[in-house]
Formats: sequence, C-alpha cells, structure tokens
Amino acid sequence: MCDYSLMAVPNRLADEGERLVLHRFPTGAIGLAAPGDVWKLRAKSDPAASGLWKRLWSAITPCNPGHRVTAVCIPPGARLLLEGIPKRVQRQLDVGITEEVKFTQLSLQQNQYRDAVRFKNGHELLIQELEEDTRVYVLDLESSEPRKTMAETGCEYTLIPRARNDA
Repeated sequence: MCDYSLMAVPNRLADEGERLVLHRFPTGAIGLAAPGDVWKLRAKSDPAASGLWKRLWSAITPCNPGHRVTAVCIPPGARLLLEGIPKRVQRQLDVGITEEVKFTQLSLQQNQYRDAVRFKNGHELLIQELEEDTRVYVLDLESSEPRKTMAETGCEYTLIPRARNDA
C-alpha cells in the first residue's frame, strides 16, 4: 500500500481518476505523489534560483520543512495506467511505453520494499525499479482479487473512502 519507508512521510489514499507521478522521498524510497506537490517542492529547492549558502544548506538538509510532499498510497489490486515506462524496463519485461497494471505487494516481510506492479503479461516489478517522474493514472481502486484473511497474510486491508468537501 505504501512501502515501509514511506510511513515516516505524510500520506493519504489515492482517489480514482487521479494522476500521480513517481517521486523520491527524503527516506530514499520511490513512491507516488501528486504532481503539483512535487513541482512546488522542486520550484522551492531549485539550486539555480538561489545563492551559494542556500544551495549548501539544501545539500545537507534533504527535507524541506517548509513544504513536504505527501505520499499517495494505493491498495493492492488497484488498476493503474503507467505512462512513460523507461526503455530499459520496456526491453527487460517486453512491455510498451504505456501499460495497464495491477498494484500488488510482493512480500509481507518488514523492512524491505514490497510495493510493485503486475503487468498483463505476468511480469512483476518493484516500484523502486521505476524512474522518478513516471506518470501513473489511477483507473480503479476496487480490487477484483479475493480478499485474503488475517491468517493467510498477517494483515488485512480495508478501503475507507475519503470524505470530500464539495462546498
């Protein structure tokens, strides 16, 4: 849902129809984020737009306390559209530049990356092996896979929709 190292980062559940990008968080993990959050952070921390002391400070302080990017979590079984798949991944897994995938977790072990995508041809790839700025479109959050019980997996996922304020 959100790799173990993203638990130290503010996070939220994705919305259906949402557009996301892969982003490297201060923890070192690659995860999903809203493009606007990522662009705001990059605009604030652009070394070309700052003086020498600001560049030095940003080099030794990877977290910008003024603006944090929120990790966006995806439930296992959700359907996603990956856009801009890197050429090395296309060749390695025999996939195209844009592919529909299912979000999955490869393991339940702690302290290791587990969030992955499963392509229609059966290949699975850890999110960590994709490149930053790969675009992701959330097609469907509902899993068509049967839900596993606590005894089978050691954990259970419950999708709780976020309240919306349309006013």
